[in-house]
Parts: sequence; C-alpha cells; structure tokens
Amino acid sequence: MGFKRGNVHLVNFNPSKGTEAGKIRPALILQANALNDADHPSTLVLPLTTQIHANAQPLRFNLAARDALNQASDVMLDQARAIDNQRITSEPLTSLSEGEMATIERYMKIILGFEQ
Repeated sequence: MGFKRGNVHLVNFNPSKGTEAGKIRPALILQANALNDADHPSTLVLPLTTQIHANAQPLRFNLAARDALNQASDVMLDQARAIDNQRITSEPLTSLSEGEMATIERYMKIILGFEQ
C-alpha cells in the first residue's frame, strides 16, 4: 500500500504511553512523498481526534466529516509521530486540499519553533 502526503488513513497507535495518542484512529500523512515513493519503512503522521477544541490553533486543525472520514475531527499537530508502516491499516479515508496542507505546514512551523 502506497502512502501519500495529505491523505488520512487508519493507524494503530497501540500501545501508547502517557499523553500519547492511542488506539486505532485516523492519522494524516505528513511525510514528504519523496520518502513515501521510496518505500521508506516509517512514516511521519499526525493523529486525529473527534474531541474537537475550538480556537486551539496552532495545536489543532479542524476537519469536517467527508468521504470515509465519518466524524468531524481535529488534527493534533502537537502529537507528530514517526510510525512503522505496518501500523497503517487502511486505504485513504480522505485527502486534504493544498490549502489545508499549507495551513498545517504553517502551524507546524510555529509548533517546531521554525516561525514565530
């Protein structure tokens, strides 16, 4: 199964520790397609949650339910994680637009201290 930046897949985050996202949940593929296309054995993802927090930017990015993503969700930008590709358990549920990905990139720069 190939992965593509901007797609949302189901990911098995178990086991988790402390405040890490756990269980099987959707996650956004954040990693560059150059690594995805090279069959890199791990993938950088952002987990999603259905516990929506209003005005939580840049820590959260809201996605409306669409395609096979059945519930409105927040992308948890403060929970970025590299996972083994075997943890990705589904075909894409939905894809984010270029504009949505640009906003997530801007938020990630703030979280990582690349931009103030």
